[in-house]
Amino acid sequence: MTRLEARLAALTAAGQTTTYGALAKELGLRVIELTARLESLMEDDTAKGRPLRAALLNARGTDLPARGFFDKAAELGTVVTDRVAWVADQRRRLSAQNQP
Repeated sequence: MTRLEARLAALTAAGQTTTYGALAKELGLRVIELTARLESLMEDDTAKGRPLRAALLNARGTDLPARGFFDKAAELGTVVTDRVAWVADQRRRLSAQNQP
């Protein structure tokens, strides 16, 4: 498990989200490096039929991920008509999958 995956697992377990900037700083990455790694995780999660761990990130000033998250989800074949509801569902599924 990478440091990024471990941090996302900890956020899931705590029922928390974080911003891209805060997580990048915590992991010692530039935001562009973080987003590239998150997109790779999105590809992996989609291939395995899992909720998207990248849904735990928030753009500054909002409770939703950045536009690039939704662009990548669309590239992976997901049609999102209600961003708020879809992200809430992703987060709920992550939390449920984390239960013993």
